[in-house]
Amino acid sequence: MLTFPHAHRHPAARRPRRRTTAVALTTALLAGALALAPGAAGAPPAEAAAATTPVRVNQLGYLPDGPKRATVVSAAATPLTWQLRDASGAVAVSGRTTVRGTDAASGDATHVADFSAYRTAGSGYVLVVDGRAGAPFDIRADLYDDLRSDAMAFFHHQRSGTPIEASLVGPEYARPAGHLGVAPNLGDTAVPCQAGVCDYVRDVRGGWYDAGDHGKYVVNGGISTWLLVDSFARARRTGGGAALGDSTLRVPERGNGVPDVLDEARWELDFLMRMQVPAGRPYAGMAFHKVHDAAWTGIPTRPELDAQPRELHRPSTAATLNLAATGAQCARVFRRHDAAYANRCLATARTAWAAARANPALYAPDSDSTGGGAYGDSRVTDDFYWAAAELYAATGEPAYREAVTSSPWHTSSDAFTPTGFNWADTAALGRLTLATAPNGLPAADLARVRASVATAADGHLATMAGQGYAVPIPSSGYVWGSNSQVTNNAIVMAVAHELTGRQRYRDGALEAMDYLLGRNTLDLSYVTGHGDTYARNQHHRFWAHQYDATLPNPPAGSLAGGPNSGLQDPVAQERLAGCAPAGCYIDDIGSYSTNEVAINWNAPLAWLAAYAAQRCRR
Repeated sequence: MLTFPHAHRHPAARRPRRRTTAVALTTALLAGALALAPGAAGAPPAEAAAATTPVRVNQLGYLPDGPKRATVVSAAATPLTWQLRDASGAVAVSGRTTVRGTDAASGDATHVADFSAYRTAGSGYVLVVDGRAGAPFDIRADLYDDLRSDAMAFFHHQRSGTPIEASLVGPEYARPAGHLGVAPNLGDTAVPCQAGVCDYVRDVRGGWYDAGDHGKYVVNGGISTWLLVDSFARARRTGGGAALGDSTLRVPERGNGVPDVLDEARWELDFLMRMQVPAGRPYAGMAFHKVHDAAWTGIPTRPELDAQPRELHRPSTAATLNLAATGAQCARVFRRHDAAYANRCLATARTAWAAARANPALYAPDSDSTGGGAYGDSRVTDDFYWAAAELYAATGEPAYREAVTSSPWHTSSDAFTPTGFNWADTAALGRLTLATAPNGLPAADLARVRASVATAADGHLATMAGQGYAVPIPSSGYVWGSNSQVTNNAIVMAVAHELTGRQRYRDGALEAMDYLLGRNTLDLSYVTGHGDTYARNQHHRFWAHQYDATLPNPPAGSLAGGPNSGLQDPVAQERLAGCAPAGCYIDDIGSYSTNEVAINWNAPLAWLAAYAAQRCRR
């Protein structure tokens, strides 16, 4: 899996989650063809998504105190009458649509129906516009509780190096540990480097599989870990930490006195620290960029059946700074729960920072894409800023403060972009930390940093206001992983709400969730198991039911990458030619450029779901 943050960047069906509050049990291949296991090529292709109603709603529902808007596809030049009907069919409230005109990203002629003033909780509501009904939905305060749990559970499912137990995930998703050296695995406990990189082996077990493949990448693991830990830090700051506390998730560590979301993040943090080059070796303190198979594995391939040799790839400055940033964040957030672990994280972060300073231009090449994504990034000044911000927030030390304030990113207007932050554009992460974590910046400097978050959020709101579907990315932003860009920009709006208390920012963040859950040109929820009609054939080597009926579809809470106008896989190229940018998506396992899952896509979804589910806010 790979996003593109620069030039073009970047029948096991579940019951729909519309009206249940039950707790869930719950690679990009830039070069070369998609590897398919024998027989996979004969799998039935999926059809491109086709909307069944012109009334597009959040198919999960709406919060009683949140915005409630729907998009209606209609070329009518005058407003249309809408009715909100309850489960009995009675009209609860009615009104007239607002004509919005042609939505640039989808090409749809649109109206908007706004029933935000209606706050009565209930199940089975239906919005009817001009005689056409949308999908049923709920209005309730606990609407996002299941999604909060499911989006977080994705990471436990993706764990490497440990069995995934049926008692936690259900028998459908249980599997043996992958990559521990049990035949046919060669394992991750003694992985050699690529030829010419090093002459020793490293134990790099654990961590999360990055996406639909079996690779593990430090730069993508870094931003994903940061988002999970930050989701807990935000909840704790605003009075909602208990909802992400101990025994709130189905993880093996529940009941250990540590918040479960931090337990999950620690599984990846331990892996990231194992990727650090040991003392006495060339590039000591740096982080190996990634570990993955020597060649692409076929689909399907369960993790424990992967027989490919594994390789460590050359250290990189970007990976090292990811390790420094996440290690420092760990020290700050974990300290009250496990001081010894926090100290270990901080020592690792300091060592990584010093190593990156000594090797500031060791870049991962874009050509290194055999068997795994390249994750090339030749601009790392933003990563230096992010790492410095985290180290300063964790220690308060003048040297790190100087690194923050002397960075051009500290005052740049480009730290937040219309298309959102991502693994290769991380300056925004530094800004968000400085804006929210206690630190010693002068009052005027801190006010400017915080104002930059609100300014960015206002930009996203302006983008949404000019569209028929209120999506916080421009029409040019439908790139690989566009759904994560939508969600990352929603996070900026949510933080702006925290900092200012202004309701418009919360409304914007929640409307971004509406888009992900069905208020879009395809009338489709991109989150498995949530909504009336949802994606279920995401690109993955184990959740591969479309290719092997004995294997499951992805579990509830898995976010599809989303529309990608680049059409960068054979399935998309064949089936989606001529698509409008927001419609360039197909729910087919072979469409890795529109339909893969990934940790850096589910991490912002988990963050946003926890925000939306929190009843106690300030």
